[in-house]
Amino acid sequence: MADSKPEGIETLEMERNLKEKKVSWAKLRRIDSLNMEAGRISRTHGHGSKVDWRTTFILAFQSIGIVYGDIGTSPLYVYASTFTDGIKNNDDILGVLSLIIYTIVLVPLIKYVFIVLWANDNGDGGTFALYSLICRYAKVSLIPNDQPEDRELSNYRLDKPSSQLKRAQKIKDKLETSTYAKTILFLVTILGTSMVIGDGVLTPCISVLSAVSGIKSVGDGNTLSQDAVVGVSIAILIVLFGVQRLGTDKVGSSFAPIVFIWFSFISGIGLYNLIKYDIGVLRAFNPKYIVDYFKRNGSNGWTSLGGVVLAITGTEAMFADLGHFNVRAIQMSFSGIVFPALLTAYIGQAAYLRKFPEDVLDTFYKSCPDPLYWPMFVVAVSAAIIASQAMISGAFSIVSQSLSLSCFPRVKVVHTSTKYEGQVYIPEINYVLMIACVIVTAGFKTTEKIGNAYGIAVVAVMVITTFMVTLIMLVIWKTSIWLIALFFVLFFAVETIYLSSVLYKFTQGGYLPLAFSLVLMIIMGTWHYVHKQKYVYELNNKVSSGYIRDLVSNPNVNRVPGMGFLYSELVQGVPPIFPHFLANIPSLHSVLVFVSIKSFPVNKVALEERFLFRYVEPKEYRMFRCVVRYGYNDKIEEPAKFEAQLVDHLKEFIRQEQCILEARNPEAVSQPLTDPQRSTLLVNNEGRVKGSTVHIEDSLQQAAVSRVSSGSIRSFNAANSVNSSNRISGPPLPEAEEEMQYVQKAMEKGVVYLLGETEVTTNDKSSFIKRMVVNYGYDFLRKNFRESEKILEIPKSRLLKVGMTYEI
Repeated sequence: MADSKPEGIETLEMERNLKEKKVSWAKLRRIDSLNMEAGRISRTHGHGSKVDWRTTFILAFQSIGIVYGDIGTSPLYVYASTFTDGIKNNDDILGVLSLIIYTIVLVPLIKYVFIVLWANDNGDGGTFALYSLICRYAKVSLIPNDQPEDRELSNYRLDKPSSQLKRAQKIKDKLETSTYAKTILFLVTILGTSMVIGDGVLTPCISVLSAVSGIKSVGDGNTLSQDAVVGVSIAILIVLFGVQRLGTDKVGSSFAPIVFIWFSFISGIGLYNLIKYDIGVLRAFNPKYIVDYFKRNGSNGWTSLGGVVLAITGTEAMFADLGHFNVRAIQMSFSGIVFPALLTAYIGQAAYLRKFPEDVLDTFYKSCPDPLYWPMFVVAVSAAIIASQAMISGAFSIVSQSLSLSCFPRVKVVHTSTKYEGQVYIPEINYVLMIACVIVTAGFKTTEKIGNAYGIAVVAVMVITTFMVTLIMLVIWKTSIWLIALFFVLFFAVETIYLSSVLYKFTQGGYLPLAFSLVLMIIMGTWHYVHKQKYVYELNNKVSSGYIRDLVSNPNVNRVPGMGFLYSELVQGVPPIFPHFLANIPSLHSVLVFVSIKSFPVNKVALEERFLFRYVEPKEYRMFRCVVRYGYNDKIEEPAKFEAQLVDHLKEFIRQEQCILEARNPEAVSQPLTDPQRSTLLVNNEGRVKGSTVHIEDSLQQAAVSRVSSGSIRSFNAANSVNSSNRISGPPLPEAEEEMQYVQKAMEKGVVYLLGETEVTTNDKSSFIKRMVVNYGYDFLRKNFRESEKILEIPKSRLLKVGMTYEI
């Protein structure tokens, strides 16, 4: 072996000097069962992988139908929402057009397309993705279930800090040590997600209502009244929500062509109006008209910004729907098609209004040439439905992500597409959104009032995104402080000005998204708080190792054939529900696995990295700890598939463990390695730490367990090669073969699921607020949402439940 100091040791020393504290054994990655499983797979590739230009062009075209329906239908109502009292001065049209142009350039184009899109979580976007990205680089999660092994995930790799990046390290340390900062970050995240879910209510209302209102603009004869327009809109909305169960993938193939036709129509009509009515509106590219507009209108100009901001509704969808495409595809489609089409549409409408300012309340349809009216009406309604579909699907995805990270009560998640894992349908949320849309449409009746509510939801999410991306720039990207300051000051100033304008109309409909978000935040916050307290309770009351050892000699505990899966929140230790089971049912299956479903702040976890195992001592009792790791876009498998996967990985673990033990000490094969022994294995006699590489040599096995690139662990044998999964090839040792056969037979005898049904209550010393949250709020949510066995896909015929009360 080379004696030169490898790069891994230099990195560890640099980290030690930077943090000025001793590097723990967890940092050195002790060799144990969980760690072996965690590092077995080579690095996978996500959305960040390079794709050819042909694929990128196809994705760019497909994104037109999925991403831009919302922002693309904004020309239906922007001028009507801005000039609610009519146009007082013809030059105000130029001022508003200039505001629209520079708002679209600054926010969707510069901020989102060229900056925010890069702040993705392995290809997934949205407020929750930003939060999960921060959680991976700093321990800011409120649930204390972080493990060193988790850093070995393919999608969880972190860059090592250097001495030039002390600023990022200091901010990271402050975030990790401040409960206040963690709580604020969590609350900001659920506020942002609540606002986006609110968009799932408001987008269908305003889009469909504005599209259908075109019926009123036909001629001067018998036209539909406003109530009739509302009725038609409600009917379309009910049908729209009714077909959600089919999944967006069933009708997605037609989305892109329809929206592409829509953009072609509005840009063509915009050019027609510009040439026919007033090409002079191009002067609006001069920002001087913005200054003149505010001088002329004062506070009225400021309040009119609530209408201007509707020109960028749906901008967040570019980021939220990123997981179905890639950054280059979104950049190409927006810059090449959407951006020029929107500018042309708004410029054309402004040219028309310069000649016919009295038509401002029906600008879109009035500016359409008569031969194109009905085709435009059909395409507009279709585009409005597609825009609604995108936000509804986005709401489903956000709830699914929140559910995976224990931030939302249990609901049924149906995966509707075999091609896109992120496409889901949630029946409960669908019907709640439908009822809310019907109530909002019937109650507000006009796009003006809905626009007041819509603006708050849109701008609030943008402000939150600015805040979180700034944090990512500081902690993760480690960008120049001057560029960070420029980004934050510019966009925070622009967006807070717009936010102040839409908040001014709080009593005119603006209260709706805030009230809706408040309800959602209370639900999400309550569920997450009690979930955290349950975890802490189990952590503080886990079963001692002595209790487990006593089971071996306890004649009152019988072993029955088969395999048992006992579910627990804990990722380390045996939960307190276990002795409660034995007290009620004094028998155990021949093989018992403590299963912990752990959700991760990553979009997906590769199957090869999903299952981690560790022996629960004593080994001869055949009890195992299993942590099953899912990303927020992963689907929990149906029982038969899940059982087969778990047992396959368990048998592989037994073989890996036996090989390590044999390599370490051939005379002690029958004895399991304890954690101290595994740690000692790194540094004593046969094992030598070489950076992040551990070499173990033995004359009998000639085996080595080496940690290679990016921390992956691969097992080598002189006589056998390593297969594609980085597992030990060749026949297992006799002892391992016997154990593997025993586990297989236990599975064939049948698998029984053991589930603790815990009721949570407060103790006598708890405050009034805590008692209300836990005893009433959480209890109401637990009883009125789905039970845990339905979420975990546990078959009722093989389920055994035992109740227990946790006093927190």
